[in-house]
Amino acid sequence: MYFTRPTLVARRIYRNATWRVPTKKETIYLTFDDGPVPEITPWILETLRKYKAKATFFCVGNNVLQYPDIFGQIINENHSVGNHTYNHLNGWKVKTNEYLENIEQCNTLIESKLFRPPYGRMKAAQYSALSTRYSVIMWDVLSGDFDPGISGEKCLHNTIKKTRKGSVVVFHDNVKAKKNLFYVLPKFMEYFDKQGFTFDNL
Repeated sequence: MYFTRPTLVARRIYRNATWRVPTKKETIYLTFDDGPVPEITPWILETLRKYKAKATFFCVGNNVLQYPDIFGQIINENHSVGNHTYNHLNGWKVKTNEYLENIEQCNTLIESKLFRPPYGRMKAAQYSALSTRYSVIMWDVLSGDFDPGISGEKCLHNTIKKTRKGSVVVFHDNVKAKKNLFYVLPKFMEYFDKQGFTFDNL
């Protein structure tokens, strides 16, 4: 189960995290979790170039190690990168020390002060420790592109409906999300481009 817009409970638990960027500008902050992967990331980068858009990629360390050229392309095209743990760990299911060590292992590869927890899940102790070292980035809109139970049309409708100025929007840079992502992302960007929005990185 997931919510397109985060709950008040989640916002209170991670109260000092970034959920949305306060701005008066018509700006949206696209983020992509889980990459880089050869099946998806180059296509995302091509789509972003079409709209002169910048985005933030929350990368899994093991994927960066496997595909350094693709990671380098993200950097070379002036997108931001963030830490998404080395092994895509669920913080609720691992000990705090193990979780923090895994994040630092990832950071030896990506060298970023941005962090997003996989699944949006961290224990209080994990969040407390991380918030002193990283800017923890959550989201204002979760696209649900990873959900095989919804159509591309429904995913697009939900994402457009919830997005607003300063929204931090989550898409997924992984094969599981491919079908919905390939349908939704170009149409989402086209829609907001016509509304006069720009896409920036964090």
